[in-house]
Amino acid sequence: MAKFGELISAEKPVLIDFYTDYNDTESTIGTLRNVAAALGDKAKVIKIDIKKNEMLADALRVKGNPTFMIYKNGEMKWRQTGFQDANTLIGLVQQYV
Repeated sequence: MAKFGELISAEKPVLIDFYTDYNDTESTIGTLRNVAAALGDKAKVIKIDIKKNEMLADALRVKGNPTFMIYKNGEMKWRQTGFQDANTLIGLVQQYV
């Protein structure tokens, strides 16, 4: 959990995708690749496996899959459960750049 604290305390926005393997389709992976490519070094894009990080998912009350969150300077700025398209995610993250 300490590593998570370091990760989210960055000055640039951090988009996190909480997922599970059984529901991680190629379209989700492609979407995140597109988001990361569009944002470049302006933001970080991270995937966190819910099953491998159950304590963290429980602490953040992640109930749905996928659950997306945007953090900046250690503060959650946005959260949404359910699939999001690349353009939506890019637009949301750019609000915090």
